[in-house]
Amino acid sequence: MPREITAFSNPLVKHVRDLRDKRHRREARQFLAEGLRILTEARETGRLPRTLFYAAASADHPLVHALSIDVEANGGQSIQTTPDILSKLSGKDNPQAVVGVFDEFEVTLADLDRHSAGIWLVAERLRDPGNLGTILRTGDAVGAGGLILIGESVDHFSVEAVRASMGALFTVPVVRAGWDEFLSWLREGPGQLVGLSLDTSDDYRTARYAAPTFLLTGNEAQGMPADYAEACDLLVKIPMLGKADSLNAAVATAVMAYEVLAQQQRG
Repeated sequence: MPREITAFSNPLVKHVRDLRDKRHRREARQFLAEGLRILTEARETGRLPRTLFYAAASADHPLVHALSIDVEANGGQSIQTTPDILSKLSGKDNPQAVVGVFDEFEVTLADLDRHSAGIWLVAERLRDPGNLGTILRTGDAVGAGGLILIGESVDHFSVEAVRASMGALFTVPVVRAGWDEFLSWLREGPGQLVGLSLDTSDDYRTARYAAPTFLLTGNEAQGMPADYAEACDLLVKIPMLGKADSLNAAVATAVMAYEVLAQQQRG
């Protein structure tokens, strides 16, 4: 049976609220996800929250009811609470109807099957959680095999990144790796490494992409290091006809990913 928590002083409320902090999240190895759509998508991939909070007004919603039953059947806790406590947990004045606490899950390069998809996304020292979440959404949209984060990138389990991913965190595998580790793994089998660069004359629309294609996007402010660019099989640029010299990292990744997808679909 679902529990009911209505007191802000409840220790579980404090623990869940603290998961918004990176240090506490790393210590607990848990993260927050908000919203019925995101939690339903997680459920459809076989991932259920360890703890589910929902507002009393949402208790009769069929998807909330299904989530609650599955969470409890899986050994988790289903907790009915107030909108004020949901607001405290999510950090938003207008909170979502449900908030879930998930155990972190790790994926390694060894877990990936490069033959499972024609497109893979690689991001180097990505700093903005919104960009990370948007790139994950792009990966889901184009059927990418996964997102490989190189170097000190933003935490993909942060509340902001999870929210921006709109559920794609649960559908697109995320691997964190060092550059040398990634490059060694990549060269063990087929895979064309394509870098987005301003220092090339090759238009992304005229280049030819060989599956599996690994699209490498550099750091938002600095771009990719010179040795990373040298290691690429192909460098391409997106033409800029206005005064801006480059696109946002997530937008550039999406533009590139859809060009690669279009070519692969045409055969």
